[in-house]
Amino acid sequence: MAVPTLDEVRRPIAAEMDLFEERFRASMRSRVALLDRIMHYIVKRKGKQMRPMFTLLSARQFGPVKEEAFIAASLIELLHTATLVHDDVVDGSPMRRGFFSINALWKNKVAVLVGDYLLSRGLLLAVDNGQFALLGAVSRAVREMSEGELLQLEKARGLNFSEEVYFEIIRRKTASLIAACCASGAIASGATPDEVERMHRFGELTGIAFQIKDDLFDYGAVGTEARIGKPTGLDIKERKLTLPLIHALAQVVPADRRWMVDVVKNHNTDDHAVQRLLDKVVDAGGIAHAYARMLHYRDEALACLRTFPENESRLALEGLVHLTVERVK
Repeated sequence: MAVPTLDEVRRPIAAEMDLFEERFRASMRSRVALLDRIMHYIVKRKGKQMRPMFTLLSARQFGPVKEEAFIAASLIELLHTATLVHDDVVDGSPMRRGFFSINALWKNKVAVLVGDYLLSRGLLLAVDNGQFALLGAVSRAVREMSEGELLQLEKARGLNFSEEVYFEIIRRKTASLIAACCASGAIASGATPDEVERMHRFGELTGIAFQIKDDLFDYGAVGTEARIGKPTGLDIKERKLTLPLIHALAQVVPADRRWMVDVVKNHNTDDHAVQRLLDKVVDAGGIAHAYARMLHYRDEALACLRTFPENESRLALEGLVHLTVERVK
């Protein structure tokens, strides 16, 4: 299918998304002046809100969007925002989506407390409304994300983990939250346990494809060979092992492998060395391999989704999958 625009994907739930945004803003208000100022700053720089869209479209697939679906979407978005704030502290990132990060403006101590506050607001939103099934689904995602981050830290020290370990890391770190979006939306609309599980699997497969796409951005890649711009090399500079690099390391001769690992470990601030490494990854087939794996997971996600009857929401979710893997930023 042709890749839709974000507005086209949003159309079946446009009114619901507007209502969600009002409720989400209300859920972030605080009587503490500093906290309320920071919440206002966070709301102003919100992203595309793809996770609430996954949640509300998943709910809409099984019937009208009810109160429980808005609670699910707000819970997911509060959790996601909390993890972004904490991630910026862990990574020492001064910027987020082109704006200064919370830790850059208000320092780490405040940022950690803000992340904790957002997480608590999400948990209380579920508890106060008696949505314990939603709370369970999202709490599992929090556990998975934490385990994924720690697994990555453990394995990245040696810079020698396999594709199998890579997929386990991104399944936990990235895919678990999108899986929680889709499962929570289904739960909110009274789907059966089997339907909830299939929606969870759909979200997980989509999340894996989403992360591989992010890996490809580091190389400026849009297809197996073509590029959309100058490679950034940011993942290499941060000593992150992504799928193109992992595959390339497995293909090259031992001498090249030692040189590539040395660049990541010891010369990751040398722009010339990083550029040579990026070019080597392309030459070794890392981009082509990652792109093929991304399309494989995209197709698996679509096949899973198509086990449900066709309706406007399912078609919009299909469009959201295509948008996920074809986006250019």
